[in-house]
Amino acid sequence: MLRATLSLIVFVLSIALFSCSNPTGGLQAYSNGAQGYEFLYPNGWQEVKVDNEDDAGVDVVFRDLVEQSENVSVVINEVGQQRQLTDLGTPSEVGQRLKNTIAPPNSERQGELIRAEKQEKNGKIYYLLEYQVTFPDNQKRHSMASVAVSRGKLFTLNVSTPQSRWESLSKRFNTIANSFEVY
Repeated sequence: MLRATLSLIVFVLSIALFSCSNPTGGLQAYSNGAQGYEFLYPNGWQEVKVDNEDDAGVDVVFRDLVEQSENVSVVINEVGQQRQLTDLGTPSEVGQRLKNTIAPPNSERQGELIRAEKQEKNGKIYYLLEYQVTFPDNQKRHSMASVAVSRGKLFTLNVSTPQSRWESLSKRFNTIANSFEVY
């Protein structure tokens, strides 16, 4: 009896430790076969209804039920059939344009591009971008974006949280951004 109990405890601890060390633990998959992309998002987040007339290009949004300002979204825009991501610029150039879209130069928002990297997965090029935006009330947000081009469309996955929560969520948000794939 004692041996069975100890075996059960060891098994449960093994599962718990694996879940903690697994970077995709606590995440579930979302796939949109019609548009041709997929990504991971946190368990417990809910899809938000998108009104495409107001949110041009926004295809899907998920947000946390508790911290509702935390969200992940995918925006799709046409770029032309023959265009590649590299045709749109370097990671830094694309990152600056995205930052300027979120925090336009003459607005009261201040944006900072923190990181811009080029990655390749399954023959496709992705730009991984990290940035911070400060709003007029000094509230700060931290975001990551993964940008790719496929079939004449520019796909942008963006995952965002208040800056105060970034340190505890940065690994998870990096995993989400890196999970984004287009096909």
